[in-house]
This record gives sequence, C-alpha cells and structure tokens, in this order.
Amino acid sequence: MSEHRAQPELLMPQAVLTRTAQTLSEKYAGIFSPQTVERYVFESYTALRRTSKIHTHLTTLAGRFAADRLTALAQSTGDAPKEVPEVLFICVHNAGRSQMAAALLTHHGAGRVHVRSAGSAPTSAINPVVVEAMNELGIDLGDAYPKPLTDDVVAAADVVVSMGCGDACAVYPGKRYLDWDLDDPDGKNLDEVRRIRDDLDAQITTLLAELSTPAHA
Repeated sequence: MSEHRAQPELLMPQAVLTRTAQTLSEKYAGIFSPQTVERYVFESYTALRRTSKIHTHLTTLAGRFAADRLTALAQSTGDAPKEVPEVLFICVHNAGRSQMAAALLTHHGAGRVHVRSAGSAPTSAINPVVVEAMNELGIDLGDAYPKPLTDDVVAAADVVVSMGCGDACAVYPGKRYLDWDLDDPDGKNLDEVRRIRDDLDAQITTLLAELSTPAHA
C-alpha cells in the first residue's frame, strides 16, 4: 500500500501526454523548445489532477490548459501578438464568480477582448447552480473547467480582476488591477446566484466600455 502511494505518477497517461506535447511543439515551433512544451503539458496535467475527481477527459483538458499557458507565456515575452486586450478573472475556486465573469465578458465582448480565468485554490467542478444561472442567459459553461492560477497567465494579462482571492495573485508592473467585492455563489440558491450574476453583468458592461475606449479619448 505504501509503495503504491509513493508512486502516484505511475497513474499518469504518459503516452497520451507525450503525443499532446508533440502536437503542441509543432504549433509553438520557433517559440518554445519541445522540452519546454512537454514540461508545460505534464505540469498542467499534474496541476489539474490534484483537484479533479473524474479523470476521463483530464488529458484533453491538460492539453487545453497547457496550450493556453504557453500562449500566455509567448504573449508576455512578446513572441505572440496581442490583438485585443487580455483580461484575467481570479477567485478562490474558479467555479463561480470568475467563471461567470469570464463567460459574460467573452459574450458581451464578441471578439473585442480575450478572457482567462483561474482560482487561487481551484475545486473539482463548476458550481452547478452557476451553470444553471448562466444557461438562463443562453451562455453555456459546458466546456469550462476550474484551473489553478499560474504566473504565465498573470504576466500576459492587461487587466487582472480579483474577486475574493486575497494576495494570491502575483503583481506585475504596467497592469491594471481591480478588486471586485462580490458574494461567493458557493452554497447559494438559484435566486441568490442570479443576483450575483446580474451584479457581475453590470460591472462587466462598465469594464468593457472602458476597454473599448481609445486611450487618447
């Protein structure tokens, strides 16, 4: 028993992750070495596995997570262009507020902004009441998943919006930091989550208007 607990990495699907890394290496050829890409893929899988209760699609999610982190890293180093403002939403579990905020800004932004979200202590799944509340607006969170906060996505962001995660976020110069005081949907009923959603929607509308205004205006 103790020997099994001492070797958790034996459970890692090495071959699938290696193939994922090879595919991503082609995408990021000339920007990152194959070794860097492979490290990001395996690190991303390990990070997601810590909180995931269901591992069926975890290799696919690890590939998506690694690709987003690599893109963010390339943006932060100037190796990938930023065609629109980058906004990062952070809360504790990345299962409620930050997921709603990211989905709302993506929806209203309609391509005028790129959005990421993360959690300082991510949980295993999106809050089902949050999913229901967003479905009422025609916004599907079916592809969303909780992600841990990493330095690369912070470094790539132009605006970082924190919602109750304290000092978990690294501070980089030249970025705009906002702290939104909103209730945590965890444990709330649908009516309460609707109120949080609508409060978020109002703040998102204001933020989008600010992001859409030319700096010289």
